[in-house]
Amino acid sequence: MQKWQTKEQLVDLLCNLVSIPSITGSSAEKDLPSYVVDQLRTLPYYQANPDHVRANPTGDGRHFVTALVKKEGVRDTVILVSHFDVVDVEDYGAWMKHAFDPKTLTPLFQQNQADMPADVQQDIRTGNWLFGRGTMDMKCGLTLHMSMIEQAIAGEFDGNILLLTVPDEEVNSVGMRAAVPALLKIAEEFDLSYTTVLNSEPMFTRYPGDTNTYLYTGSIGKVLPGFLCYGKETHVGEPFAGLNGNYMASQMTCELELNTSFCEVVEGEASPPPTNLIQKDLKKEYSVQIPHRAVTLFNLFLLEKQMEDVVEPLLESARNVAERMKQNYLKHASQFANFAPFSPRDLSISVMTYEELYAYAKKTYGEEKLRQLEADVIANRGDKDDRDTTIELVDQLAILCKELSPMMILFFAPPFYPAVSSRKHPLIQQTMEEMKAYAKDQHRVNLVKQNYFGGISDLSYVGLQYPAASMQPLVANMPLWDNGYSIPLQELEAFDVPVMNLGPVGRDAHQWTERLDIDYAFDTLKDMLPRCIQSLLQNGKALEE
Repeated sequence: MQKWQTKEQLVDLLCNLVSIPSITGSSAEKDLPSYVVDQLRTLPYYQANPDHVRANPTGDGRHFVTALVKKEGVRDTVILVSHFDVVDVEDYGAWMKHAFDPKTLTPLFQQNQADMPADVQQDIRTGNWLFGRGTMDMKCGLTLHMSMIEQAIAGEFDGNILLLTVPDEEVNSVGMRAAVPALLKIAEEFDLSYTTVLNSEPMFTRYPGDTNTYLYTGSIGKVLPGFLCYGKETHVGEPFAGLNGNYMASQMTCELELNTSFCEVVEGEASPPPTNLIQKDLKKEYSVQIPHRAVTLFNLFLLEKQMEDVVEPLLESARNVAERMKQNYLKHASQFANFAPFSPRDLSISVMTYEELYAYAKKTYGEEKLRQLEADVIANRGDKDDRDTTIELVDQLAILCKELSPMMILFFAPPFYPAVSSRKHPLIQQTMEEMKAYAKDQHRVNLVKQNYFGGISDLSYVGLQYPAASMQPLVANMPLWDNGYSIPLQELEAFDVPVMNLGPVGRDAHQWTERLDIDYAFDTLKDMLPRCIQSLLQNGKALEE
């Protein structure tokens, strides 16, 4: 008897997965892999082949799950990837205790629909939406992949299926970064040739009111560039004797926030402009000394740019800001000189990369001093996350080299997501066209091709668009690289498997109104997903011949 093939069975499995509150970093995130493994091991195939399903350690107490269905003498393999962590539920407010219970939450929302936003009310009236954290992002994808495993065991596909579900996608992608080296070993162990990595992240709207149904052939990349702004300390009563770090950081934010010159356009698709994620001064306590050290950190999306094409425009922007601040300072100082007998001083602000600052510090203070500085910061990071630890590393180095101030130091903080696109890969092109035709003919669904999944995904870690060496400008300017964060660049270069994303329709990811269209997920997509897998396997074999 099959467990995960009917719509009712799939809804039950999804609700069971959602009921495990696997918020990134929580104990439940550590527990969920055991549930998945235990469920898979109820299948006779895994009872006969227990080594084909595994909970693999990530190295930090968490695990990712791999489950292989192998056909004798067959190498071609489609990897089905998903993540099982979710964001927190504080935004649910009064509904928070039901956030992980879709079968309770959905009727409650129906009963209280007058209190819901208009678009939510409209969906509630259709009766085919399931509410709850993780329903769309992305435990539905995992649910369907477990269903595909069961179909693979029944012999539905002309090749092998490898399920991969990982933790930590929502924060640092620890799971996927740990999985890639393991996937290379699994390929060697079981003599597999990976055809495609197929994700089932939900479709993300590109603009308010977007009703398109998307098929993705890649995933957007992102970096987190930051500027440590080191001014000059002074008493608030003598502001022209110093330079305020908050002022410097705010001017840098004004320069980069929504700056469309940093957007990329590929085949009509534009990356969103940069936006600020962190801006703060670095004073430890209140005083009447100006905050002369501050930091500002940005989300910057990537499509086809190489890292060297990212660094120079950022530096050029900082140089422009430095010059404007100099002119503004002189303007105000000259005006104030009309009220007090002082001569405005010359202001010069240095702009440099973290790599350049580190090289200066090494030459001036010695490598041993820098190693000790890094070791102290890492040893005392406590509960600081990767962003705050990175900022602390840059700040301590800047303090050591304060003779260079005023200065603005460009650095990068984790996480880094390489952009990936298989839009030109013949296997993906052919399968994409077949799926668009199938969706239209069988389901009256118009699948719209999108080159880059805009929600950021673990597909970023299944290959590199450019040689690993091209990442050097990132590596050299990311203080935490090999100090607690890294990406297996050599393994990614070796892995290099084409990607595709075919997922469910949902609404309001990361919001309290997160919901899943269960008719589309467990009727339409449930039919299209196996067709897509089979096409990838058949087309891949044909292209090899």
